[in-house]
Formats: sequence, structure tokens, C-alpha cells
Amino acid sequence: MASTTCEVKLRRGEPVEKGLRRLKKLLDREGILKDMRERRRFEKPGDKRRKKQARARSRAMRDSRPPSSTDPIKPRFKHAEY
Repeated sequence: MASTTCEVKLRRGEPVEKGLRRLKKLLDREGILKDMRERRRFEKPGDKRRKKQARARSRAMRDSRPPSSTDPIKPRFKHAEY
């Protein structure tokens, strides 16, 4: 669990908007916003388990699929030759 305190001190001559941007990046990096969103409402343990299993299933399906293309520059459509 992430700590719930973050502090950003404005530098000399720094606009408040830039300080807010740094704070948002810090909160995102620390995972605090994600944690607070998850705790916004109670989730039953069984529901948590089902969500976790669904995420694992979709991740396994995504990882088991073959790559879409091995040639990075492959034309999608054939053009008519004139």
C-alpha cells in the first residue's frame, strides 16, 4: 500500500500550475490516486477475487496470442498498379 502523503515545494519563481503538474506526476508515480480510487467504496473479498481472476485470464489470453506482425513495415492494402 502506498503512503498517503506527498509533498511538493514550489521552487523560486515557479508557477503554481507547474507545481500542481509535478504533484500530479508524483501522486501517479506513487500510486496514491489509484489506491484512493480503489478504496472509494467497499468491495467484498469474493468480488476482489473474481476481478483478479478475470484480469489474470485476460492477461493470459493476450500473452498467448501470436504477435500481429513480424514485419514492421507491411502494407495493409494492395494498391492497383497503373
